[in-house]
Amino acid sequence: MISVDSLTVEFSGKTLFKDISFVVNPKDRIALMGKNGAGKSTLLKIIAGASTPTRGRISAPKDAVIAYLPQHLMTENHLSVFDEAAKAFSHLKDMEKEIDALNKELETRTDYDSPSYYELIEKVSALSEKFYTIDQINYDAEVEKVLLGLGFVREDFSRPTSDFSGGWRMRIELAKILLQNPDLILLDEPTNHMDIESIQWLEEFLINSAKAVIVISHDRAFVDNITNRTIEVTMGRIYDYKVNYSKYLELRKERREQQQKAFDEQQKMIAETQEFIERFKGTYSKTLQVQSRVKMLEKLEILEVDEEDTSALRLKFPPAPRSGNYPLTVEGLSKSYGDHLVFSDASLTIKRGEKVAFVGKNGEGKSTLIKAIMGEIDYQGKLSLGHNAMIGYFAQNQASLLDESITVFQTIDEIAVGDIRTKIKDLLGAFMFSGDDINKKVKVLSGGEKTRLAMIKLLLEPVNLLILDEPTNHLDMRTKDILKSALKDFDGTVILVSHDRDFLDGLAEKVYEFGNKQIKEHLYTINEFLQIKKMNNLKEIERKKK
Repeated sequence: MISVDSLTVEFSGKTLFKDISFVVNPKDRIALMGKNGAGKSTLLKIIAGASTPTRGRISAPKDAVIAYLPQHLMTENHLSVFDEAAKAFSHLKDMEKEIDALNKELETRTDYDSPSYYELIEKVSALSEKFYTIDQINYDAEVEKVLLGLGFVREDFSRPTSDFSGGWRMRIELAKILLQNPDLILLDEPTNHMDIESIQWLEEFLINSAKAVIVISHDRAFVDNITNRTIEVTMGRIYDYKVNYSKYLELRKERREQQQKAFDEQQKMIAETQEFIERFKGTYSKTLQVQSRVKMLEKLEILEVDEEDTSALRLKFPPAPRSGNYPLTVEGLSKSYGDHLVFSDASLTIKRGEKVAFVGKNGEGKSTLIKAIMGEIDYQGKLSLGHNAMIGYFAQNQASLLDESITVFQTIDEIAVGDIRTKIKDLLGAFMFSGDDINKKVKVLSGGEKTRLAMIKLLLEPVNLLILDEPTNHLDMRTKDILKSALKDFDGTVILVSHDRDFLDGLAEKVYEFGNKQIKEHLYTINEFLQIKKMNNLKEIERKKK
């Protein structure tokens, strides 16, 4: 049991939260919720011991292991993937060294009857018993199981971590955390950069093997699947619900309605009391009643209604110029990098107005095919764009391609042409950049703000074939819902590369699966596709058993 006691955080004269307390019990799966800036990541850092509060403390049993995966921690060094992950067991080497040192001390000492000698024997015995109990674990097998589950292949194990992108290095950090078998796992946006299969593996691991979990995530399906408790951070305090995210949304709505009703009733009572005071304050016979009501108002604690994030993104894609019937046709396409074959003999046809999803493990060729469509790489086979196909491309790293040295306003002013130049402030306002925000340098923006700014650039030219590679990374749930709605209303063609099942659900009407050097077409929704894939996997396991 780990407890958070009267935690207060203040900085620059502002209170982030005050006197918050809660207990984390074994088997708790907690979603930490609240709008951007509410203090979720700060709270996670304090529990992890990476930050200190202004007041209050975290209490945990002496041997409790708390493991923390921040949003931006990337391992990059000369070690191999396997050796870096195996560092999770470095504490056992330290324990072995300590046992050796104590045994050497026992060999050299001659005060066999002294109390300190007996204490030393007891210490060696207890430590040895603990070590040999743990030492029975097959570390190599555990490291291998976790790395494979997180999407690595055996050939990756010997490659240096510096060969891998930030997202893959984040998975190595996650592997180290899972291998420690911690009492509490703290995860800040763990599913960014993970494919659907790896997310499903992580879900099963957290549900079946983890002792306790606190997670911050904008992936609604992931949060709903793994959590049984939701803690909301809002207006400097917390609300603790013993339910998952979807149920919490219902209860939060009821809470706000009750708060609003109580607030309205109190305001009505205050208005009536003030009217009585004003009306009778000069009347001798009512003096005592007037004084009594003045004192009552002075002592009255004004009720508060929890803030609601009323900033709303107004997102609408421009009308799509008409394209040919088939904006994209691919026949017998193959691509290799040296001896490494990415996919071969791929064929697909996308009709005007279709919304399709590219899914599959990382490294199976989704981004490679997009690069081929964009004319950025060579390939074998035939790939043709239809008549009047006009592409709008949002790359996975689009936000990081922004010029960080200029302001939000300058970013759009540089590329806006025609009438839109007179409406830049309105456009920025529609994307929740208002007031002083438009003069902020891009380098100080959060990940979500950069993604929104990159999205504006995409809207400035009319297109009829939208290609979006992981557009929801760093977007909060409300903004994702608004983007999803805008894509549903878009009358052009859409290709989506995404690991976010909730985002794809109801949006993609066809799925292209990348895997085993092939691209397969499935005429299913994403949920139908995932259900069928799970059934296939079970059948394959049954065949192996037979």
